[in-house]
Amino acid sequence: MSDKQGFFEKVYEVCRKIPEGRVTSYGAIAKFLGAAKSARMVGWAMNSSKNLEDVPAHRVVNRNGMLTGKSHFGGSNAMQQLLEEEGITVKELQITDFKSVFWDPGKELS
Repeated sequence: MSDKQGFFEKVYEVCRKIPEGRVTSYGAIAKFLGAAKSARMVGWAMNSSKNLEDVPAHRVVNRNGMLTGKSHFGGSNAMQQLLEEEGITVKELQITDFKSVFWDPGKELS
């Protein structure tokens, strides 16, 4: 397994633990994994998780609560719809109550 594949698997493990109705950020996952400057690589992992049904990639957003990964959901509103189905309010591609639904793996999994 390459280092990249190993990192991606670690990202997926964290992502699988994000509770329904909560979100986290690329940077929070990277920091939790001890790679604080690797938020972009977490994004690549999320993009590569399309065929993994048990990885809730829609629950990972940017540090401001923006749905920056939206394009990886087939160019539709699928990411927003999945979040809204979990009770998360999204307006203009941004989670409106981001702080209240933010899940920090550093605090929740430590």
